[in-house]
Amino acid sequence: MSAGLARARRNVVVLILAQAFLGAQLPVNFIIGGLAGQMLAPNPCLATLPISMIILGTALSARPMAGYMQRNGRRAGFTLAVMAGACGALVQASGLYLGSFWLLIAGSTLTGIYMAAHAFYRFAATDTAPPEFEANAISWVMAGGLAGAIIGPALVRLTNDMTAIPFLGTYMAVVLLNLTGPILFSFLDIPKPPAPNPDAPQGRSLATILRTPVVIVSMICAMVSYALMNLVMTSTPLAVVGCGFRPENAADIVSGHVLAMYAPSFFTGALIRRFGTTRIVAIGLAILAGAGAVAIAGVTLTNFFVALALLGIGWNFGYIGATAMLARAHSPEERGRVQGMNDMFVFGGVFLASLSSGGLMNCAGGTAQAGWVAVNLAMIPFLVLAGASLIWLARRRNVAV
Repeated sequence: MSAGLARARRNVVVLILAQAFLGAQLPVNFIIGGLAGQMLAPNPCLATLPISMIILGTALSARPMAGYMQRNGRRAGFTLAVMAGACGALVQASGLYLGSFWLLIAGSTLTGIYMAAHAFYRFAATDTAPPEFEANAISWVMAGGLAGAIIGPALVRLTNDMTAIPFLGTYMAVVLLNLTGPILFSFLDIPKPPAPNPDAPQGRSLATILRTPVVIVSMICAMVSYALMNLVMTSTPLAVVGCGFRPENAADIVSGHVLAMYAPSFFTGALIRRFGTTRIVAIGLAILAGAGAVAIAGVTLTNFFVALALLGIGWNFGYIGATAMLARAHSPEERGRVQGMNDMFVFGGVFLASLSSGGLMNCAGGTAQAGWVAVNLAMIPFLVLAGASLIWLARRRNVAV
């Protein structure tokens, strides 16, 4: 094994652990964010606003975080992010303790800084990887989310009733989780980018990059895959509890969903190499459509479990496929600008989806079931948009990307 490949694999191991343990806070926030918001919100239509503000914080932080890492390296950026995550969880806990919805919102926004950096784990996996290892590196790091899918919901079950105020203990556990980050990232071996040389290639301008068909399509597909997953997942705990089931059922369903998000990552990279990114993204979009159909068909626990499992698999194929598509569409000197712009668009779309989710769920019809149907019907136009963009790209290039 070459020294370069050995270093790449070491970095992938560190990033898998980060995805597993630090990433466990993501399902935690999605499970309890809407429920905590419902406890404190002055209007039920605002119940999912804490989750929406996490996404907004992510969208606003994506480009600055990409620039910070370009100047100071991945280790510095990831360490800064976990400190922001710890502060965010502490402010969220304070909001619950003081009964302040707006403190909960402020803490959620800070948590978005962590989530912005978390999204770069998949890109960091390719920084030291040989070209033939890139797809596997992305897939393996994403597969670390399997452990996060178990740890996060288990943390909710263990801590949600630990204190008299529901979920206060959970947010404090997230604080402690983030404090392990600097230790973990001390083992990351990704060289700090060299200082820019005025004579070195600067790459294309953003305007030129954004006119590149493969870049446009990869961003659209990543945004649609992630936004629709978030749209449905954000409302799931509210729908499950609103249809007469318990919060523990919601935690189990979200846990199954997150497992389905990351389990395919063990073979997604191999599928991309064999069939190309365009076909894998198209399959992902079709599975997302199937998830919506199952959700609309009924509100039994089986429907919830199957729909959320399909939602996770569809996200995996759509998002990882779009990430691999984008990774091949820019030069190294364009990396920070392209990745930051991509995630700004992606999480901007996810923010709008999560913001819409609470309104559709709680304010579109008089029952939880009617709101749940409205959430899933809202997927249709965006799936059509992403599917049409893929067809346009495939016809333009007449080959798999």
